[in-house]
Amino acid sequence: MSERIFVAVAWPYANGPLHLGHVAGCYLSADIFARYHRMKGNEVLMVSGSDTHGTPITIRADQEGITPEQVVDRYHAMFIDSWDKLGISFDLFTSTETANHAKVVHDVFDALYEKGFIYTDNMLLAYCSRCDRYLPDRYVEGTCPNCNNGRARGDQCDACGRTLDPQDLVEPHCSICGTTPEFRESEHFFLKLSAFEKPLLEWVEKQVHWRSNVKNFTRQFLRDGLKDRAISRDLSWGVHLPVDGYEGKRIYVWFEAVIGYLSAAVQWADENGTNWEDFWKDPETKSYYFIGKDNIPFHSIIWPAIIMAYDQGLNLPYDVPANEFLSLENQKFSTSQNWAVWVPDYLDKYDPDPLRYLLSINMPESGDSDFSWSEFVRRNNEELVATYGNLVNRVLSFTFRNFDGKVPGVESMDEVDERLLRTASETMDSVSDNLYNCKFKVAVTQAFGLAQEANRYLDTKAPWKSIKEDRELAGSSLTVAMQTINCLKAILYPFMPFSSQKVHEFLGFDGPVEQCSWDFDAAVGQIKAGANLRQPSPLYTKLDPELIDEEIHKLGIGISGE
Repeated sequence: MSERIFVAVAWPYANGPLHLGHVAGCYLSADIFARYHRMKGNEVLMVSGSDTHGTPITIRADQEGITPEQVVDRYHAMFIDSWDKLGISFDLFTSTETANHAKVVHDVFDALYEKGFIYTDNMLLAYCSRCDRYLPDRYVEGTCPNCNNGRARGDQCDACGRTLDPQDLVEPHCSICGTTPEFRESEHFFLKLSAFEKPLLEWVEKQVHWRSNVKNFTRQFLRDGLKDRAISRDLSWGVHLPVDGYEGKRIYVWFEAVIGYLSAAVQWADENGTNWEDFWKDPETKSYYFIGKDNIPFHSIIWPAIIMAYDQGLNLPYDVPANEFLSLENQKFSTSQNWAVWVPDYLDKYDPDPLRYLLSINMPESGDSDFSWSEFVRRNNEELVATYGNLVNRVLSFTFRNFDGKVPGVESMDEVDERLLRTASETMDSVSDNLYNCKFKVAVTQAFGLAQEANRYLDTKAPWKSIKEDRELAGSSLTVAMQTINCLKAILYPFMPFSSQKVHEFLGFDGPVEQCSWDFDAAVGQIKAGANLRQPSPLYTKLDPELIDEEIHKLGIGISGE
C-alpha cells in the first residue's frame, strides 16, 4: 500500500550563493529520500524556497546600491539553477516573498493572536549607532553566558545550541562594524511558547524513531524551560504585521519562515489543482523536516508549538533528521573568508553525481564530517570509475560488441549466478529499509557492496574467456550481470540520478529512469533476451590528481560564487 510523504527542506537565505556545506546539511539527504519514495510508488511532496526577508538582505542591498528585491531575485534564480544542475528535485521551490506566503502567515498570526498565544509587551532591542539601524539578533555577537563561546550570536550559540536573546550575551558587539550596541525599549509581539512546554515534551518523548542527537537536544531544551519569544522587529523589509498602528514593524523572519512549509503546500496545491490538506491533515501522511543541526530547535520545538497553537488538525513533524556540520579541508566553512566550495563554481567544472556520491557516503548524519579535494578525487577514481563505472562499461561494451548489440539471455544458471542475484535482491531490501529510516551512509555503502560483488562475479565467470569455448555460457553470465546492473540502476538512482539515467538508456530503455519501480523481480525481468542495447560510454571521468592542489589554492582567495 502506497504512502503519502511530505518532505520539508530548510529555506536557504537569499543573500548569497550556496556552498557544499548547505548541500550536505540537508538538501542532498532530502532529495535522496524523496527520489527513493517516488520510485517506491509513494506520493511525495517536496517543498522549500528562498528565505527572502531580514536585515542581512537589506545590508547586502545597501552595500551594492540596489534594492532588496534585486538581491532576492538574483540569488533565488541562482538557487533554482543550482538545484536543476545538481539534481535536487523539488516539487516546488518558492520564496517567502509571494502574496500566498504573506496570506498564510497572516492567517496563522491572526489565529494565534485571537487565541491569546500572541501578545504585546515591551522589550530591549540592540541598536547600532554607527550603522544607524536596529540589529537582527544574528548580527549581535558576544560571549555565550552558558558555555563561554566567544562567537555566540544574539539568536543562538552554535557551540552549545542554546537559543539566546542579544541582551543575554556577555560583551555584545555589532558584527557589521564592531560597535557595542545600545539597547532601546520597543513594543513588540510575543509568541507564548511557555504555554507549550508540557505538551511539547509529552509529544517529543513519543518520537522513538528520531535520531538520538535531535531527540536528546530537544528533550533537554524543553526540560530547561521555554521562554516566550518576540516575533516582530523594527524593520522595513519583510511580511508586515496585520495589526493597525504597527506599520514600522515587520513579522520576525524566524516566525514567518517556518510557516513557509505550510504556505508552500498551499501554493503547490493551488498551482496543481489539488488539495494541500492531503499532506497536512491526513494523519497517515508522514512529514519529514530536513535541516542542519543549528536549526533543530526551530523545527522540533518552535514550529510544532506554532502548529499546536494554530490548528490541532495539522500534522506535527513525523521526523526531523537533522545532519551535523560539514567542514572543508578540516576547517569550518567561512563565507566571509571565501573558505568554501560554491555550488555554482563546482557545477561549472565537474559533474554532479561524483559530488552527490561523496557527500552521500560521507554524510554528517551522526557527527561532523569533512570534504577534501583529495578524498573527492580518490573516491571518484577508485570507486566511481574503477568499481561501478568499470562494471557497467565492461559488461555492456563486451556484450554490445560480441552479441550484436542485444541481450543474449540466460540459458541456465549455476550457484554462482543464483548467489549474485540473491545478493542483489537482499541489497535492494536492505537499502530500502535504510533509506526509509533516513540512514543514507549505510544505504549507499551497501549499494556499492553489490557493485563490488558483481565485479567479483565477473572475475569468477570471466565471460571474455568462456565465450571462446561456450558462447551460451558467456551470454548467460553477461545477462545475469546486466540484471544485477539493472538492480543497481534503481538502487543508486536516489544518490546518482544522472548516472542511473545513462545506465537506463545503455540498457536500451526509453523514458525517465524514475518511472521504474523499486522491485527486484521487475528489475531482473526487464532484461529480456533479444532486447536491443545502446552503445555504452564511460559513466564517469577519471580526475587528474593535480586538481587537488589547484582547488585548495583557490580557497580563501578573493570572493567567488557571484
